[in-house]
Amino acid sequence: MDLIPAPRLVTCSSGAGFLLDAGTALRAAPGTDGVERWLRSTLGAALGLPLPPAEAGATGAGDSNAVSLSLDAGLAAEAYRLEVTPERGIGIRGGDAAGVFWGAQTLRQLLGPDAFRRAPVRPGAPHGVPYQVIEDRPRFGWRGMMLDVSRHFMDKDGVLRCLDLLAAHKLNVFHFHLTDDQGWRIEIRRHPRLTEVGSWRARTKYGHRASPLWDEKPHGGYYTQDDIREIVAYAAERHITVVPEIDVPGHSQAAIAAYPELGNTDVVDTAALTVWDTWGVNPNVLAPSETSVRFYEEVLEEVLELFPSTFIHLGGDECPKEQWKDSAAAQARIEELGVANEDELQSWFIRHFDRWLTARGRRLIGWDEILEGGLAPGAAVSSWRGYAAGIAAAEAGHDVVMCPEQQVYLDHRQDDGEHEPMPIGYVRTLEDVYRFEPVPPQLTPEAAAHVLGTQANVWTEVMENRDRVDYQTFPRLVAFAEVAWSALPAPAERDFADFARRMTVHYRRLDAFGVAYRPPGGPLPWQRRPAPAGLTARDLGRPIEGTPPNV
Repeated sequence: MDLIPAPRLVTCSSGAGFLLDAGTALRAAPGTDGVERWLRSTLGAALGLPLPPAEAGATGAGDSNAVSLSLDAGLAAEAYRLEVTPERGIGIRGGDAAGVFWGAQTLRQLLGPDAFRRAPVRPGAPHGVPYQVIEDRPRFGWRGMMLDVSRHFMDKDGVLRCLDLLAAHKLNVFHFHLTDDQGWRIEIRRHPRLTEVGSWRARTKYGHRASPLWDEKPHGGYYTQDDIREIVAYAAERHITVVPEIDVPGHSQAAIAAYPELGNTDVVDTAALTVWDTWGVNPNVLAPSETSVRFYEEVLEEVLELFPSTFIHLGGDECPKEQWKDSAAAQARIEELGVANEDELQSWFIRHFDRWLTARGRRLIGWDEILEGGLAPGAAVSSWRGYAAGIAAAEAGHDVVMCPEQQVYLDHRQDDGEHEPMPIGYVRTLEDVYRFEPVPPQLTPEAAAHVLGTQANVWTEVMENRDRVDYQTFPRLVAFAEVAWSALPAPAERDFADFARRMTVHYRRLDAFGVAYRPPGGPLPWQRRPAPAGLTARDLGRPIEGTPPNV
């Protein structure tokens, strides 16, 4: 069995197996019409099969050449049971529509790499599935990937393709990092300069911020509100929730460049600021003023119209306090609010939006710095600096998504080889990611219940196009998907050899999908990123040696 993620239970039967052919029908019970559409448009197109609707009322022998979809109240949410029998053909039952969809993704893998193409390469050929029963359900309800489109923009079609890849690996949360110092990527009709000015930068640092090189070509782009609606609808058809991120109060120079009044005007000439063209932690943060608060309320009013997600991510990370310390207006604000210091001022900022979102039926989630100065009561935490903040939040009764940078930041390099493109961070191999454990063992069962799940993060400072994103993300995201979905043993006891064996088949699926992943033997010649004369790749990157700390 070569399925990824590994299912919980597979029972194989004897016999040649079931053949899908031009006569195979598709029967969809109420509540499964979305999966029916996906199977016909995706699997049918890939294999050249029409998958016509089964005749109404057909039962018994009429099912023997059919794929049947149905809901089963006896199964848990997202769980499925896939049965392949000579009498009934292929049946997929799910605890909900999402479960049926994940079962359909398993069926796609069983049909071989051709099922991952967009058009048939062997028209008319039958496609077999062995007789068997597969019972499966996910370990975590939050199985996510964050994509940063602010540092390097990815066009709408690239995002839709990314959603297809998440769905193929049973990942169900797409954290959409839409705003940062280097670019504002979402149309806000009430504040058009956010995209007119804030979505473009004049040039871009080539490599890490210490690199001496620049790409002098302007870079940018943004999604219209109709683009966002399309992305959200496309994700929903694949049972993926899109969680938008609007970063406050740090990482905001693109917004300040568009609307200088949002910055700390009494300590910096904000009218002279442009969209930032380099990387790192930016000192130019939002002023803690009523102007800034009301501006972002107006931004979020439009964001809530576009994204039905319960969670809205408001960043909250890497907010330097120097400008607030030097600003008479910010100090007056501290006194007015009765908070003790700048950390508590940031906490007030986050708490304000926590209450604002709660009043509208949503929940705030932010990077773990939102713990500083006191955590807003209803807020959830993305624990990125390690495990410690997630442990503290879970023990205090707050929900947590585990995404420690030392383990699942996929911008970190995959190998120490000299031909790896732009080395950043620690070496994190495919096996390292496979042995990542989202739930720290020291958590009590009560605290562990607050771990909503886990997420891999894809920051794009050194990923200038889709192929570079593919290279950094795959195949490691495949290992991460199994960690997030499957009931694996403790990290040291995981059978990586078996996973690597299954990957030999999965690479062929990725090839059919057109994914520019990192091959097991290292980068292909065109995936290498040679440094200019007189420099090495290490000069341009930021490699960190040794084993990452478990913090």
